[in-house]
Amino acid sequence: MSFAIEALGQGRFDEVEILCREILKEVPDHFHATHLLGLRAFDGGWLEDAQFLLERAVALDPRSPDAHGNLGAVYFALERFKDARACQEKAIALKPNCPITLTNLGNTLLHLGLAKEAIELHERAIRLKPNYADAFCNRGMAELMIGQFERAGVDFDRALSFQPRHAEAIAGKAMVSLELRHFEAAEAAFEASLALKPGSPRILVQRGRLHLTLYRLEQAAADFDAALAQSPRNELALCWRAQVDIMVRNTAGAMAGVKTLLEVNPQSEAGMSLLASCHANQGDIATALEYLDAALAIAPDFPEAIGYKIFVLDYLPEADFVVQQAARKYWWDQIGAKLPQRTLSPRDLDPDRRIVIGYVASEFRQHSAAYTLLPVMRHHDHAKFKIVCYSCWPLQDGMTEKFKACADVWVEAAQFSDDELADRIQADGIDILIDVSGHTTGSRLHVFSRKPAPIQVTGFGHATGTGLQTMDYVLADPIFIPQSARHLLAEKVYDLPSLITIDPIQDVPPSELPMLRNGYVTFGVFNRILKISDEAIRVWSKVMREVAGSKIIIKNGLLDDPMLRDGLIARFVAQGIAEENVICMGSTSRREHLRAFANVDISLDTFPQNGGISTWESLYAGVPVVAKLGNGSSSRAGGSIVAAVGLGDWVADDDEGYAAIACKFAAQPAHLAKLRADLPAQIANSPAGNVEIYTREVEAGYRQFWRDYCAEASETCDVA
Repeated sequence: MSFAIEALGQGRFDEVEILCREILKEVPDHFHATHLLGLRAFDGGWLEDAQFLLERAVALDPRSPDAHGNLGAVYFALERFKDARACQEKAIALKPNCPITLTNLGNTLLHLGLAKEAIELHERAIRLKPNYADAFCNRGMAELMIGQFERAGVDFDRALSFQPRHAEAIAGKAMVSLELRHFEAAEAAFEASLALKPGSPRILVQRGRLHLTLYRLEQAAADFDAALAQSPRNELALCWRAQVDIMVRNTAGAMAGVKTLLEVNPQSEAGMSLLASCHANQGDIATALEYLDAALAIAPDFPEAIGYKIFVLDYLPEADFVVQQAARKYWWDQIGAKLPQRTLSPRDLDPDRRIVIGYVASEFRQHSAAYTLLPVMRHHDHAKFKIVCYSCWPLQDGMTEKFKACADVWVEAAQFSDDELADRIQADGIDILIDVSGHTTGSRLHVFSRKPAPIQVTGFGHATGTGLQTMDYVLADPIFIPQSARHLLAEKVYDLPSLITIDPIQDVPPSELPMLRNGYVTFGVFNRILKISDEAIRVWSKVMREVAGSKIIIKNGLLDDPMLRDGLIARFVAQGIAEENVICMGSTSRREHLRAFANVDISLDTFPQNGGISTWESLYAGVPVVAKLGNGSSSRAGGSIVAAVGLGDWVADDDEGYAAIACKFAAQPAHLAKLRADLPAQIANSPAGNVEIYTREVEAGYRQFWRDYCAEASETCDVA
């Protein structure tokens, strides 16, 4: 044994193992040889062998704190965190002042969701060993997990002051940078940490998350795959790899990955949320909501599940304004209300002065919301309004350049943390701050919860209300949010001629009514298939059965996914519609997308979640849209737009009325042909379609908001 320990100290590891095995041949119950051989197996990555040997060592000497502690480390590596905790607590009971075991137990508790208890253990280790780099690094990781980013950064720096080449501490600094949206700094730190510890699964997973955040999907997948090759049960790698599959429209792959994730951790709230996304993409909204509720039962403040539930509820037929706004209030109670609000500096209360407007958006790019916002931006009166744009998306495209040309001040805010963005908004003296994203991807509602501007408004992108007590107004119209529902919203409703507008579409040549050359009616649905409910398919199928020989074209990028395409067609077949009468089209360029309307006689709006931009596009192509008014804001957008351009007789109140309108006009080719020719001019003459008139209405709202604020602030000053 003495020779074995000497060999260990000199790094002759093969000799250590040979000597220990020789000892065990002679003395099978030799504790020290068994223990040392278990450590060598652990260091070599042979976790099952290490487990067997260290379990035997513990059995041979139950009073050995080192054996218990090392067995705990093996269990930790095997992600058996409860077993690891038991071993480490036993080791500490036997030897209370061992810094290594204390900080190791802290790491285990962190993985069990006990971050505060973990921090206390790391602090005990630091008190015992003030220059212990690992303990500082581990405490930083725990602080990172509970959102104490500045304190975490300080701890990682302390670790590096003692051990400059500490790969995990460098990776920790990268994670802090990622949380603060400092993407360039994060990338540099990840590269540095991987240079010191090549192929580290934990670091690869975090770099993959950076790539995922920046929509570098191939690089993200490569990092997650490399991590999983070494650590097949790594929860984060399984989770984010499934997220990549969802984003590249590989629903089957995502579901397989989530299945493995839930085998590793049946209580994974992230896994439940991902399954919700998979089912929602297939149109199974009820099952998606079941999984989201399961996720929130596990973690009531899990932001991804809360936000996605708000989004998915817009697609549930029975979800009315009460249900939708309750979900938004839940977000505020669990997240927004816990964020500190800003104290604003005094400002010039002249009601007629030039107002500083700040637009906060992740949609200054090729996005549906961009088409609703750009015409307003393009027609703003810059003599009366100073326009500041805070661009929060990490990528740019040709559409971004168009927005830049409309701004007096352009701020690249994608790499600003929430506090940094709030600081910049206050420094810029914004009077009215506009949220474009609502509760959708790229949202910065955490900033709006801090109230960095005196007046805050939501609109254009997802104007269904936010639930934020710090949001003052929502831009809508009387159809989209009727008077009977307005008391349910956190915001006051300001009415525009229509919920949204878009620029005139002039590059689509006029087309002949398809039924005149085809001899049959072609219906069209150019919306996300997530919006295609079973109820809608039932009504559309009824219409198709009544309109003999009719076909339907469904066009959406998700139909590139064979699983989703086949599933959608099967839903029509189940309603008695022949497969050949359901034509699916996937991704195309926008130009080809618009030209595809030349093959459609009548567009059918989806419900309960209606179309927005797709409705405008259809109308500009001369193709009228059948719409239906529902019980929630998301189910009233189509009716709002169609009525705003003078087609009120195309808007129904129920399923029967919807089917009747479609069948009625399908039998009137002459009327459809005239509409096809007249609609573009009819839109241009409407307040909703004339973008200059529409912009003046938006600006009138901004001016009214400012005047009301000035009057109220002046009264407050007088009373004071």
